[in-house]
Amino acid sequence: MEDIVISAVDLRKSYGDTVALDGLDLSVHRGEVFGLVGPNGAGKTTTIDCIAGMRRPDSGSLSTLGLDPVGDSRELHTRVGLQQQESELPERMKVGESLRLFSSLFGVEEPGMGLLEKVGLGKKLDACFSDLSGGQKRRLFVALAMVHDPELVMLDELTSGLDPRGRRDLWSLVDGIRGSGRTVVLSTHYMDEAQKLCDRVAIVHGGRVVALDTPDALVREHCPGMRLILGCGQGFEPGDALEVEGVLGACMQGDTCVMDLRDAGVVVPVIQALSGAGASLGDLHTEVPTLEDVFMVVTGREYGETDE
Repeated sequence: MEDIVISAVDLRKSYGDTVALDGLDLSVHRGEVFGLVGPNGAGKTTTIDCIAGMRRPDSGSLSTLGLDPVGDSRELHTRVGLQQQESELPERMKVGESLRLFSSLFGVEEPGMGLLEKVGLGKKLDACFSDLSGGQKRRLFVALAMVHDPELVMLDELTSGLDPRGRRDLWSLVDGIRGSGRTVVLSTHYMDEAQKLCDRVAIVHGGRVVALDTPDALVREHCPGMRLILGCGQGFEPGDALEVEGVLGACMQGDTCVMDLRDAGVVVPVIQALSGAGASLGDLHTEVPTLEDVFMVVTGREYGETDE
């Protein structure tokens, strides 16, 4: 289909005895921000490297922008921008010099200050690479990945290791790239990042895509309902909560009762029923399931466990 810019079917890749991709399937639509999410070792970086023509898969079918990433690598590299997880430049190289270098490598005219301003480095033209903060270095590598005006931008663990401010700055940058009409593939082990930025996400586990949809649709499918955390006092029996229709589970944590509810409409009946039963109600708050909860459901594992 014309709007499919990436198609992978039964993609496999091993490094010796280590299986990185084990029959991975996915498709990416033109103009979307697509997330590859999962813990370190899940196969996200290998997937991006194969899509960008940096690695050759052992088997399977793969098409990027209608091209064979291996056989058509020369043409593909002129249409894809890649920010890799581990990237460095000479310490004394200036920001402007790096733009000139990458422009010459791609055979394009130097983009000038406009690109630097878009990534928030407009005042750093003469700054040395070693003088940039971690977040500024990541933004520079995004700029370098875009000097040739690519159709597809691949961002591998863009915000890994950054502080909250640095992560938010780069989230704004991704939103700006989205607004330019480009297709973005973003790999991340931060589930909150994927939930905020991505139109669709593929949860990768053990080298396979185990779930793929919009973040909201994944939560609705795999983790319907919500959680109610309610102070009920010492001696409260969680079985009293289970008698209320729509309460799917309940347990005590100290003097707090944690209840899994069918939906938000159950909250008021629960409070009324427990209050009427004489429970000493205290603080109350609710939690909506997230992609981390989805990951635990579809993999049966705590999020954060490595796959390799």
